[in-house]
Amino acid sequence: MPMDTIIQTKNLSYSYNTTQKPAEENAVAIDGIDLEIETGSFVAILGHNGSGKSTLAKHFNAILLPSGGKVYVDNMDTSDEKLTLSIRGKVGMVFQNPDNQIVANVVEDDVAFGPENMGVPSEEIRRRVDGALKAVGMYDYREHAPHLLSGGQKQRVAIAGIIAMRPRCIVLDEPTAMLDPVGRAEVIRTIHDLNKNENITVILITHHMNETIDADRLIVMSDGKILLDGKPQAVFAHVDILKDAGLAVPETTMLIYELRKNGMHLPMEALSVEECAQSIFSLLSDSRACKAPEHHIKD
Repeated sequence: MPMDTIIQTKNLSYSYNTTQKPAEENAVAIDGIDLEIETGSFVAILGHNGSGKSTLAKHFNAILLPSGGKVYVDNMDTSDEKLTLSIRGKVGMVFQNPDNQIVANVVEDDVAFGPENMGVPSEEIRRRVDGALKAVGMYDYREHAPHLLSGGQKQRVAIAGIIAMRPRCIVLDEPTAMLDPVGRAEVIRTIHDLNKNENITVILITHHMNETIDADRLIVMSDGKILLDGKPQAVFAHVDILKDAGLAVPETTMLIYELRKNGMHLPMEALSVEECAQSIFSLLSDSRACKAPEHHIKD
C-alpha cells in the first residue's frame, strides 16, 4: 500500500446472503474492485440505486467485511477483528438520516459522545468539541436541542461528532438524500471546507450529479463494478456511457453535448454554469469576428 494511500481494495467482492436462494445465486453487490484512495483527496462515488456504491462505502470502515478480496485502511486489514476499533478511529461514517446518529439532547453533548467513549480526557474533549463545532459552523448552536435544528444543521452536527473523534478520513453515505436544497448546499460546503482546511480525506457517496463537480476525483459505479474513474470533467465527457448506465449528467454537460452534435466546437470539460456560459460566449464572439466584413481603405 503506497505511503500516500489511506484506503486500498484488492479484487474486492461482496455478496448479500439470501435465504431463498442457494449460495451460488446470492446477490452480488461488489464484483472484483481494485481501488486506491489518496490521503487528503476529495473523492465522489456516483451511481444509481443498486449500483453497489453504499455497499462499497461500508467496507471502508469495516461495517461490512469482504466476501472475497481485501480492504486495507492505513495498511490495516479490515478482516482482522483485532484492528476494527483502530480502523474505525481512522475512518468515520456519516449516513443519510442525521436523526439516527444524534444521541444526546444538547448539541455539544452529542459531539462529545464519541470522544468520551474513546476515553479521551475531559479537557481534550472540550477542545475537540469546540473545534469540531467551529469547523462545521455550528459553534453558536452548541447549547441548542438537536431536534429543533434544520435537517442541514443536524447533519453538520453529525459530521462534527465524527470530526471530534479525529479520523483521517470521513465517508459520507448519501448525507444529503433527506435534505432540501439549502441543507444540501450547507453540507456540501462544510465537507469541502473540512477537506481543504483540515486535510481530511473525504469520500462522498451520492446520486446527485452537481455534488460531484468540484471533487478531485469521480468514480462511477454500475452493477457492482467501476464504470468510470477520473476527474469529473473527464468522466462527464462520456455522456453516452453514463446514459447507458441510467445516469444523467449535469445540465451544463448535456447542453454542450447537444450543441457539439450540431457542429459547435465546445469543450466538454466546461462543467460549471460560468465555464459553460463563457465557452459559448467565446465561441459566438469568435464566430462573429470571423464573419465581420472587411473594410478596405481606398487610395
